Amino acid sequence: MESGMFCLLKLILIPVLLDYSLGLNDLIVSSLELTVHVGDSALMGCVFQSTEEKRMTKVDWMFSSGEHAKEDFVLYYYANLSVAVGRFQNRAHLVGDISRKDGSLLLQNVEEADQGNYTCEIRFEMESQVFKRTVALHVLPEEPNELVVHVGDSIQMGCVFQSTEKKRMTKVDWMFSSEGHAKEEIVLRYHPKLNLPVRYPQNWSRFQNRVNLVGDTSRNDGSILLQGVKESDRGSYTCSIHLGNLTFRKTFVLHVVQKELRTLVTPETLRHEILGGNHLVIIVGIVCATVLLLSVLILTLKKRNKSSETSTTVVKSLENAKKALPEKHIYTSIATREVIEEEESSGKSEATYMTM
Repeated sequence: MESGMFCLLKLILIPVLLDYSLGLNDLIVSSLELTVHVGDSALMGCVFQSTEEKRMTKVDWMFSSGEHAKEDFVLYYYANLSVAVGRFQNRAHLVGDISRKDGSLLLQNVEEADQGNYTCEIRFEMESQVFKRTVALHVLPEEPNELVVHVGDSIQMGCVFQSTEKKRMTKVDWMFSSEGHAKEEIVLRYHPKLNLPVRYPQNWSRFQNRVNLVGDTSRNDGSILLQGVKESDRGSYTCSIHLGNLTFRKTFVLHVVQKELRTLVTPETLRHEILGGNHLVIIVGIVCATVLLLSVLILTLKKRNKSSETSTTVVKSLENAKKALPEKHIYTSIATREVIEEEESSGKSEATYMTM
């Protein structure tokens, strides 16, 4: 009997102790991931799905930059008051419907330092149960908000509202304002809920048949493609994505430049040059001057070669002359000496003969 009572007591106490060790029966939902660019907005959902009537009394959002890093408060809600804390002031907003157990957080103007884990904790009235959800936020470098396009080309402008919740956007608006003019013009309007095609009144004719919605509206993507860009398209383009009473905006500055001139040698271009331009005269003048300079250079080189050859010949003749003169001098002296000796000998013989 005692052993039966002990077993029954064990069966009652073990679940209680387990609930206590797990944090008062907390409900922890698996982590979600969200990727955004610097400067964009991120909607991190925290919705408790239940058919029971429960009143949500408190919501806390915590941030941690790493696995073992210290947690910091982002925002807390209590007694119908929502307060953002620290560096998240003016950027973090509680946008969920509290009456529907929705404690979703909207983080605007995302910074690089915002990358990390965001944990939502929801508490209910008269309950110790805590609902938790974690969102891992990844932050990419900022996308360029100034775009450059050539006249006649096409340009795509991206506009995506990143969210962990499957909230369908209710409307997309694209507005344009030219440089120096405050008045805005409608570029495109789309209402996915009404499932209506995009139509333009007469006063929208500037962009009519040149703008297409290319984003996936089921993923809150309202990107557009502007075709056949004109110089008058230069200015600011603002995209507004609406999710109920939430609005995400993004602005681009579009610079339109002329295409670079490319000279192609074709019969048509040659004919135009011959008929009406000074380019051909300049080219012919340059060619003639080049030919003249080359001819002068060739003549100069030839004269230098001839003068060098002449000087070489003169030097060689002088050398030959120098070589020939000493030999002639030797022969002359020898001949003179022989003649003198002959005369002396003949003189002596005649004197001998006379004496006798």
